[in-house]
Amino acid sequence: MSHTESQTFTLSRRSVVSALALGAAASTWGQDGSKTLRIGYQKFNTLNILKGTSNLEKALAPLGWQVRWAEFLAGPQLTEALNAGAIDFGHAADTPSAFANAAGVKAVYLGAEQPYPKGIAIFVDKDSPIRSVKDLKGRKIVTGRGWNVQYLLVKALEEAGLRYEDVEPVYVTSAADVSATFLSGKVDAGSLWDPFLASQEIITSPRILRDGSALSNNRTFHLARPDFVGANEEIVRILFRELKKANDWTQSHPQETANLLSPQLGVPAPVLKKATDRRNYTTVAVTPDIVAEQQGIVDTFQKLGLIKTRVKVADYVYPNVLV
Repeated sequence: MSHTESQTFTLSRRSVVSALALGAAASTWGQDGSKTLRIGYQKFNTLNILKGTSNLEKALAPLGWQVRWAEFLAGPQLTEALNAGAIDFGHAADTPSAFANAAGVKAVYLGAEQPYPKGIAIFVDKDSPIRSVKDLKGRKIVTGRGWNVQYLLVKALEEAGLRYEDVEPVYVTSAADVSATFLSGKVDAGSLWDPFLASQEIITSPRILRDGSALSNNRTFHLARPDFVGANEEIVRILFRELKKANDWTQSHPQETANLLSPQLGVPAPVLKKATDRRNYTTVAVTPDIVAEQQGIVDTFQKLGLIKTRVKVADYVYPNVLV
């Protein structure tokens, strides 16, 4: 059996059960005595890059560990899989992570990536009469529930003196659905994150009304099941060590990164290069300031009634620093 087993998941709530079955079939212990680290990832992220190098597999093989990779459409599906026990480790943006906390998902914060505010945006057609966020009043905007761009939309509306109730959100479940709905002309504006935002910019040249600058840091968080990390801290340290090597290389090789990921993701290299150029590839420990950022997201959505119960984000931070 090879040390890398790659599978693509497009999980909905209904199919998490199937993922759980897969997770049980590929539980920590294998028949040959090996162990498996199950990692969930999304298109275009630091874990994607690490996967492309196969260096994690090489580092863990002498310890008797294999790696199983599973791709997810977005953060909410990935955190559901963590909660179901289908994966051990994964990443999600700030807002999906906050919603996961509020939903009681069994996951702890292990690390955070640097701010990536230009990797999210609200946009309209280049010929649209809408010139500003304020002009969105009464308009339809395609977004997703619990997405980083939904939080951006909330904060951008507040900045413009509007409430979330002043617009008509059209909810979908994937970036592909955002693009299709936007291009259908049935909505007035869209919201996306990289690399899908970069793709939209290259293909249709939309007018960007607002990105995350000074509104949302758009961090990505590394999450894990608490029982897994508690029993395997050294394996997680090795993962972060190899992730740092991949991040350091990526930061100084944006074109090579785009070329590496393009065939893996099925995304054109120019799209990935555009997204990479505006990103800082560094993973850090979850500090009190970062916890405060996350708490602000939870509290914002609670005030809107989209999160029913207030939770303390600090309670979901793993006590030991492994990054």
